[in-house]
Amino acid sequence: MKTYNMILTVCLMATNLLIPAAKAQTMHVQHKGDTAIVSIESPTRYLLLPVQEEKQQAQVLLDTGHDTDTWMDVRLARNGVDYYVPFALGEGNTATVKILGLAKDALALNLLKLSDTFNTANTDYYRPSYHFTPAYGWMNDPNGMVYKDGEYHLYYQYNPYGSKWGNMHWGHAVSRDLIHWQHLDPAIARDTLGHIFSGSSVVDIHNTAGYGKNAIIALYTSASDKNGQIQCMAYSTDNGRTFTKYESNPVLTPFDGLRAFRDPKVFWYEKGKCWYMIVSADKETRFYKSKNLKKWEYVSAFGNGMGQQPCQYECPDFFQLPVNGDPNNMKWVMIMNINPGCLFGGSATEYFVGDFDGKNFTCADAHEAKWMDYGKDHYATVTFSNTGNRVLAMTWMSNWQYADLTPFKQNRGANGLPRELKLFELDNKYYIQEGVAPEVMALRKETKELGNLTIEKEKDFAGIASGMNGAFEIEADVTADANGIAGIEIYNNKQERTLVYIDMKNRRIVTDRTESGLTDFGKYSEPHHIEKKWDKQRKEQSLLPARMVNAINYKNNFALATWAPLNLCGKDKKTFHVDIFVDKSSIELFVDGGRIAMTNLVFPIAPYENVKFYSQTGKSEFQNVKVHKLAL
Repeated sequence: MKTYNMILTVCLMATNLLIPAAKAQTMHVQHKGDTAIVSIESPTRYLLLPVQEEKQQAQVLLDTGHDTDTWMDVRLARNGVDYYVPFALGEGNTATVKILGLAKDALALNLLKLSDTFNTANTDYYRPSYHFTPAYGWMNDPNGMVYKDGEYHLYYQYNPYGSKWGNMHWGHAVSRDLIHWQHLDPAIARDTLGHIFSGSSVVDIHNTAGYGKNAIIALYTSASDKNGQIQCMAYSTDNGRTFTKYESNPVLTPFDGLRAFRDPKVFWYEKGKCWYMIVSADKETRFYKSKNLKKWEYVSAFGNGMGQQPCQYECPDFFQLPVNGDPNNMKWVMIMNINPGCLFGGSATEYFVGDFDGKNFTCADAHEAKWMDYGKDHYATVTFSNTGNRVLAMTWMSNWQYADLTPFKQNRGANGLPRELKLFELDNKYYIQEGVAPEVMALRKETKELGNLTIEKEKDFAGIASGMNGAFEIEADVTADANGIAGIEIYNNKQERTLVYIDMKNRRIVTDRTESGLTDFGKYSEPHHIEKKWDKQRKEQSLLPARMVNAINYKNNFALATWAPLNLCGKDKKTFHVDIFVDKSSIELFVDGGRIAMTNLVFPIAPYENVKFYSQTGKSEFQNVKVHKLAL
């Protein structure tokens, strides 16, 4: 057995990770078989773990002697360090940390550090300026979102031990305006039942669960190889800051042994005076009902073979919306986030609109795929509960095809802008209008009005966004020639650009990011049945300009263009209001208040500062043009 001692005086390091402590700390490391045991006297708040992202995971455990102690997966450094993550050491006078699966000569064992603080100052070049991101670590699906006592609670899939997927916790942030977010400690941590997958939270107004009137109740999926995917419950009596897990978890398991059974969304069904839960069950969703949020009864299923195929359903949602704002004409909306096989490959958000009678959901056009967003990076869309007549949604701004390859280190993952959902009728069908929430307009700090522009070829406003740090918004009412193209080019001084243009001949609006900046990390081969679908997609892309078709390589699933049908705004419509939100690593397009939404990541190596308006085959009109500087 090999042992050695390290006497550490916690001091201010060049990395800014440490802050002076009152006394020296003693850390003793020994090896027992394939396990390293780190014993710490008078521990600080954290043990800082060095991470090397591309290495295999080791397992790390804070050993308190309780059966609830849980191993965490950490990509500990072998021969180089990308960044550090904090590992909490508890409140005792001593702490014991076990590390399994790490070679004795690994660099990490020589670089462990003790600290009472962890510096979360932004070090990522592409970290957004006004979109929510975790302070550090990995984030994917928003989940459990709820409004209570003037606060919006954003919970999310979170790995506090690295910037790749793993160790799923519920991260937590709160906001009073949907824009400025306060980071809080993770609300629900991975435990011996498994990862804490997505789910939902409700305010228990009637105290049906017995934890007090207005307690926040969370329903979530615990996932592990041992237990499969099972639904669990936790409750909070301190306004969602901390949760206590139900002692009799799980509250629901699949009746047929299904492995893909996850992401419960709970809602109150007033007609039945009870709670309903919708759960993704592989390639369908299932409804359950309960009087107390603990005992659940199967009701029905929906979705098998419907909409986009083939696919895997995740993160379902279910809520009511008035048609064209008429409260006397309400419809039920089912959101299904699906992966893979979406319109432009990978993951996206699909929806169905219909009626629900407390047992079955019916949808007249269930075999038609309807998309909430026509971009590449809009997934895991779910809504807040307890928001009254407003239906507010958040989305994860990425795609599973390349989510863990995007050029971030300190943190990886961001939310799209908060969106307010509405329902409109067009040609006897129902569609979601996904516009930005009005609260977003508070981001506008300065406006440059360009007035009305008539463009025959192009007009360049070089430097119009200079000094805005790549964070701005473009507004315009755009009219293209009947068979022409009216476009907006957003570019930097490194010959990188993103194009947003209206193509009237093919009646579509396009975002082209093929030359937007870094794009090489998107290489990925779809399963064979998905590649066959792409044969059809490439034929459709032949309608795009030749330059774009030549640039598109479907095996690089990042360097491409996405498009949406303009007919969603009306078949004979000629003028369209476009609203383009630009941030350091994303472009979100909204047309006519969200009748079309399109979200795409971009990674320019220098901030976009220039805007060019252009026209092809005829004159184009750009009216009421404005460029807004955006900042928190």
